[in-house]
Amino acid sequence: MSKRTLRIMYVIVLTIFVVQNTKVQSKSIDQNVDSVLNLMTLEEKIGQLNQYNDDWMATGPVTLDNDKMGQIKRGEVGSLLNCIGAERTNSWQKIALQSRLKIPLLFGQDVIHGFKTTFPIPLAESCSWDLEAIELSARISAVEASASGIHWTFAPMVDISRDPRWGRVMEGAGEDTYLGSKIAYARVKGFQGEKLGELNSLMACAKHFAAYGAAVGGRDYNSVDMSERQLWETYLPPFKATVDANVATFMTAFNDINGMPATANKYLLTDVLKEKWNFKGFVVSDWGAIGEMIKHGNVKNEYEAAQAAINAGCDMDMESRNYKNNLAQLVKDGKVSEVVIDNAVKRILRKKFELGLFDDPFRYSNVVREKSELNNAEHAKAARDIARKSIVLLKNKNQLLPISKNTKTIAFIGPLVKAVKQNKGFWDVELPGNDSSFIVSQWEGLKNKVGNRSKLLYAKGCDIEGNSKAGFAEAVKVAKQADIVVLSIGERRDLSGEAKSRSNINIPGVQEDLLKVLLATGKPVVVLINAGRPLVFDYTAENAPAILYTWWLGSEAGNAIADVLFGDYNPSAKLTMTFPLSVGQIPIYYNHFNTGRPAQNDNNRSYRSAYLDLSLYPRYEFGYGLSYTTFRYSDLQLNSKKMNDNEQIEASVTIKNTGNYDGEEIVQLYLRDLVSSIVRPVLELKDFRKLKLKAGESKTITFFIDREKLSFYNQQLKWVAEPGDFELMIGASSRDIRLKERFELIQ
Repeated sequence: MSKRTLRIMYVIVLTIFVVQNTKVQSKSIDQNVDSVLNLMTLEEKIGQLNQYNDDWMATGPVTLDNDKMGQIKRGEVGSLLNCIGAERTNSWQKIALQSRLKIPLLFGQDVIHGFKTTFPIPLAESCSWDLEAIELSARISAVEASASGIHWTFAPMVDISRDPRWGRVMEGAGEDTYLGSKIAYARVKGFQGEKLGELNSLMACAKHFAAYGAAVGGRDYNSVDMSERQLWETYLPPFKATVDANVATFMTAFNDINGMPATANKYLLTDVLKEKWNFKGFVVSDWGAIGEMIKHGNVKNEYEAAQAAINAGCDMDMESRNYKNNLAQLVKDGKVSEVVIDNAVKRILRKKFELGLFDDPFRYSNVVREKSELNNAEHAKAARDIARKSIVLLKNKNQLLPISKNTKTIAFIGPLVKAVKQNKGFWDVELPGNDSSFIVSQWEGLKNKVGNRSKLLYAKGCDIEGNSKAGFAEAVKVAKQADIVVLSIGERRDLSGEAKSRSNINIPGVQEDLLKVLLATGKPVVVLINAGRPLVFDYTAENAPAILYTWWLGSEAGNAIADVLFGDYNPSAKLTMTFPLSVGQIPIYYNHFNTGRPAQNDNNRSYRSAYLDLSLYPRYEFGYGLSYTTFRYSDLQLNSKKMNDNEQIEASVTIKNTGNYDGEEIVQLYLRDLVSSIVRPVLELKDFRKLKLKAGESKTITFFIDREKLSFYNQQLKWVAEPGDFELMIGASSRDIRLKERFELIQ
């Protein structure tokens, strides 16, 4: 059957939905949804709530199914995930249009940090603190994915995470609620564009609802146990930010929260999300999460699992088959009202109408547009810029960096120098054909940069993992021939991500031993650390003269790293997660509460809240990051020291670039409520500015403090700002506070 014939048949079927000879296009979306729903059998309704994985790849435990095509033809499937490419999505859509009502499929994909063009992992991107760049990254991802037939991404992940043992920290924006909320909003806007239905728009999905980042022990899929106040104050605001950005969908979390699996948590999915927040999109389970409730132990079998999830407000079942196999019987048995199913179906159909799929089911599956967008040179340029904005300069003793462009010989050593796909990091999209020619390795990036100007030498030195030091001798020999050594080490890209929790987050294998022998040559050594999470690297931190934390930077990694190494870009990124000294400090985060016996410093720990054998302080704190230049903070002024409930305070500060390089500084504003009805954090990020300053240039910036910035959830879960004294702090990081002032909120 030709595509033209299918479209003609489709138009005929649409006329059934016309009431009183009114054209479908002239009706509201809600009227169109009701028209379709009225034609559906119970089995067809349940089909819309059913999502299957495509056959060629999987991102979870595979469910074997020999009749997938038949089920789609019968209208028993509403969505497919991991179906990639204009041709493949087109072919599946043709099969869906052979069903009785010819309701089009939704195609979903984990477009986490790029489609073909791969951007830095989200945790790395968050370190840019550049909301416009982060939105652009999501925008380009949407352009490419939608050109390949994808309608829906399972991103952004907006879980606040304070435990680097949890592998999925790479997928989020770090530990801070305020910054995480800003980034969540930006990423939704980037993915969805001007509005759903534009050909370059992608439905976003806020995940994982909720508190998945607080899994006990940093162990993936583990339980979460916390107070409701902690939930509302720390973990829910980024999700609310996505609702404010009109996010299309939500995904439930794998974990239980306070004993109730999130997928059956009516309080979260219905009371909070759909009623209190008035969310109009639909909710999908995570992969197999409905069936997994049996192992949680709150339901006995799949029948009870389906009942619990649908009644809680989970609209779509990803891959567990629990809805497909049980909902009809549950309705028959009176355990689930058909009205509940109707409401879930309406939410899903509404998105299909908004995407324009009822007008043209094939509108996103355009091979010509796909080829054009996947080979857009402007996308690579943007990826390079965002990647270099994500590199954090952790150390630069005696201004070893940037490397002089007159350097004659450079030794580039390490197991990640010539790696290609490693640079993409976890949760990259594997396109059909497995092409990696567009990925710029670190070796290629440096070669591009130095050309014939400098001699570039190479030695692998060792593997990422394992105990073999057989390559050390060659590495030392190469290092001795060079003027400077660049060492690229870290973890494998698949050592962070989903199901990648680690109790030992040290740099693996003998890589730090390789650094020791290279330092023994007396040559200056610059260390690049490639990772998807904060690692522990005590020897490197204390002994390497220069360290760049390069995370996983994506398909332009090599060019971006070269730009920073040679000073064509002055690093400006700052950490969005605290780096611990050792695993023994975890969980460690900047905005903790004080205690009745706070330790003042490492010399005052007796009978205080401290470890006897470990410093109070992390290796690198939240907000930390160096530049090739320096900045002076001065002249903090408040327009008033008293603030009424309905007023705001203006805080101005002058920042001067006092170094020799043009650069960017992320100026951070923190507040502390000094006395309140409940304990408050020692400081909280409440605003920031990213400034570009030429060498010697000064700028005065103004922050505005209003009641909202002073508010918190009290013991009764009321959002209040209590009168009293506050401390305002301006700094370059959460520990490097440069200026302070106090003011009073009065009523």
